Amino acid sequence: MPDPQSYRPKAGSIPTQPGVYRFRDPKGRVIYVGKAINLRQRLANYFQPIPSLHPRTATMVTTAASVEWTTVNNDIEALQLEYTWIKEFDPRFNVKYRDDKSYPWLAVTVSEEFPRVMVGRGAKRKGTRYFGPYGHAWAIRETVDILLRVFPMRSCSNGVFKRSQQIGRPCLLGYIDKCTAPCVGNISPEEHREIVDDFCDFMAGHTTTFTKRIEKEMYAASEALDFEKAARLRDDLAAMQRALEKQAVVLGDGADADVIALAEDPLEVGVQIFYVRGGRIKGQRGWVADRMDDADTAGLVEHFLLQLYAGEDAEAIPREILVPALPPDHETLEELLSDVRKAKVRIRVPQRGDKKTLQETVAKNAEQALALHKTKRASDLTTRNRALEEIQEALELDEVPLRIECYDISHLQGTEIVASMVVFEDGLARKSEYRRFIIKGQDGSDDVRAMHEVITRRFKRLLDEQSTSIVSTDVEGANGPMLVDPETGRPRKFAYAPGLVVVDGGAPQVAAAQRALAELGIDDIPVVGLAKRLEEVWVPDEEDPVILPRSSEGLYLLQRVRDEAHRFAITHHRGRRSKSMVESLLDDVPGLGEVRRKTLMKHFGSLKKLRAATAEEIALVPGIGPATATAIKTAVEQTARNGKVSGINVTTGEIIEE
Repeated sequence: MPDPQSYRPKAGSIPTQPGVYRFRDPKGRVIYVGKAINLRQRLANYFQPIPSLHPRTATMVTTAASVEWTTVNNDIEALQLEYTWIKEFDPRFNVKYRDDKSYPWLAVTVSEEFPRVMVGRGAKRKGTRYFGPYGHAWAIRETVDILLRVFPMRSCSNGVFKRSQQIGRPCLLGYIDKCTAPCVGNISPEEHREIVDDFCDFMAGHTTTFTKRIEKEMYAASEALDFEKAARLRDDLAAMQRALEKQAVVLGDGADADVIALAEDPLEVGVQIFYVRGGRIKGQRGWVADRMDDADTAGLVEHFLLQLYAGEDAEAIPREILVPALPPDHETLEELLSDVRKAKVRIRVPQRGDKKTLQETVAKNAEQALALHKTKRASDLTTRNRALEEIQEALELDEVPLRIECYDISHLQGTEIVASMVVFEDGLARKSEYRRFIIKGQDGSDDVRAMHEVITRRFKRLLDEQSTSIVSTDVEGANGPMLVDPETGRPRKFAYAPGLVVVDGGAPQVAAAQRALAELGIDDIPVVGLAKRLEEVWVPDEEDPVILPRSSEGLYLLQRVRDEAHRFAITHHRGRRSKSMVESLLDDVPGLGEVRRKTLMKHFGSLKKLRAATAEEIALVPGIGPATATAIKTAVEQTARNGKVSGINVTTGEIIEE
């Protein structure tokens, strides 16, 4: 592994100008490309002591063997050169927003004598005007089929077109009036191009002009008693309306914008784009990309915009780009995109109104796409097997960890401390084996001591059940023959030892778990910890963590196990916190004892629902009379007016105060 100090440039040799730098590995391959306003200041950050670097940055600089740079005149040139190099060298440590499939485009071959409309995929070609991309090919084909009766332009392939020219007879579309049949000379190239231009204008969002024109012609034909023409125009108008109905109006100001949202986790990022033209959603695109560096949301947005728009035609860049966070140097990006578009381009974060609402919708789509991607990835048997084998190899385990248990601690400022235990067998969640723990007799927020208590309680129960259980030859469980209670014959839930224990945290939590097992005399169950922010795998008695490759399925499985334990703990904590808040809130209500408070909590379930209830609805609870219901309602309202608890953050369990 190269030492970064071995190839560090000499002091003063790095210029202070803007530029772009490249890190190369020992074989000369470019592994990272970056830009800087001041090259000397930026590159100095990479040659700090390894422990002070972010793990991903540390991996990159220890993989590299040399660094080189190129100076440019300004920020815009640096941005353009960075994109060019990323595209040329495909560096492994740069984030790559690659789509996992090609999305359909609506294309018009305007460079041909008789332009053709078609639905296609793949890279764009010169001389062709594109609309979209769209989410589904069938949807845009249906729209084109509707519009061909209004704009009867050519849609056939070159082979069909030439064959019709040779035989002097148009294809079926020419007979049903969905093509003007330029192949047999029914229309001149100039007249056909006028139809093509009208079609392109309509697809670009300029729809009002056409609908008003056709409506005017329809009424004129009706007044002239040409009812056949009026009926045909009426049908054309209806076809245009049907096509427009497929594109909902989302921005009332008729804006042209690309709305972008990201859904992130430490390993991957879900990307979603809505293409809005003329206030209508013209297309949608989304995919999941591997996250290769430690950039925050703003940095990810900058990388994404650069890769999305650099090299595109002016027509592909909208007037406005809505993003979840402004890039660090958004003015330079705006200037670069404005130069390409030959008009002003704005990059901004929507704060309110329709654009903010649409941004939230796009964000939900990104979250759903990322969740679906994770679900598909987790359900693949081959992938799960590879993940378990990678964990065994990385942690040097004697056996593949077929059963993994993960523990997490959750509390709010040291109160209502709870813990969760989740179980994964063969890489899949086994929710029937999940357990919750309530930590009692502890003050403050000592996660280490709480972890020690949970591990002690769980594995003391393991030893007790294993010593008092019998093996059932009639029932086969996931871990082999079922261990059952000799008196009741019921399966013992805690009687199976895991192949790996994962705790949510770093070295202190791992040490606490290992100490708890040692105190119980258990020395054959491996323990590791997974830190949230850096995704490091901590092993007992090891000074440095194990760093699994970012593309590792094993790391992905450990992360999913850890996140599930965190979710399960938060859910338990939130429920207990809400219950305790309601009960403490009602302590001073006359005539309301512990039993009635619990009945009230069971009926409404949360403080929010209790606060929303009327005195009459509260009085419907068994054991609660009208007078007591009024007192309860008064107590809840008084608490709200005094600025006390108003709710709970459903993600963190944090109390929200007014």
